[in-house]
Amino acid sequence: MLAVAAATAVLAVPRRSRPAGFRRHDRQAAGALRRQARTDPAAVATETEAERYADEVARAAVRAAEIAGRRRADWERAQEGVDEAWAAFDAADRTARRCTAAAAFPILKQRRTRVEIADRERFLHRSAVAACRRKELSIVQLNEALAHRGGWNPRKHPVAQEAALRSAVREHRFAAYQAATARERAAWEEAEKAAAALRTLRAEALAARLRVGRGLLPAGDPRPIGARERAGQWNPAEPVARPAATLAAH
Repeated sequence: MLAVAAATAVLAVPRRSRPAGFRRHDRQAAGALRRQARTDPAAVATETEAERYADEVARAAVRAAEIAGRRRADWERAQEGVDEAWAAFDAADRTARRCTAAAAFPILKQRRTRVEIADRERFLHRSAVAACRRKELSIVQLNEALAHRGGWNPRKHPVAQEAALRSAVREHRFAAYQAATARERAAWEEAEKAAAALRTLRAEALAARLRVGRGLLPAGDPRPIGARERAGQWNPAEPVARPAATLAAH
């Protein structure tokens, strides 16, 4: 400790007022201070712990980047699902409107035979089963049609039955669209959480590197670390906006 105090006192003397011999002693004293700092067990342990923490935070940031990338990919796939569900609903809505317009024309009423009633019932069953196989109807809707419940009347004209079937398909497509929108919203929230965690870890990793005295210019990249990390980030995700509230009337 006395040697360190003496070296510090020597260094405190102005440089210009000291002769050349003292300047040589200055360099020797500074070298002694650096060697002592490197050999001080407490200082070495603190520096080692700081470097270990910086490495751990850097690895955590890398893992967070991978997770954030997967979450964003999931959100993008959910967006595609919303677009597909919307397109399917839009097509079903147009078809249902055409069938409803066609069923508005009056149909000649006449006495129906048992054979004709049986034919109409088979037509309803075949149409409902085929639509369910194409995933245009849910199992619940199919059971309602086969049991002749919920407005399904096998005695109606095939044109009226087709209009009812198309309306049921539109209802099923709209429910699928609402479910896809809910999944997209949940995926967007998860992507935002992962992106926020990534930004926090990257900021902590940068601060840890600064605390251990590591350079801000990594090899092979002239940009500062902050700019390099910002270049690898994405803009905040935005959920898909659809006029879902206007579709409830259907």
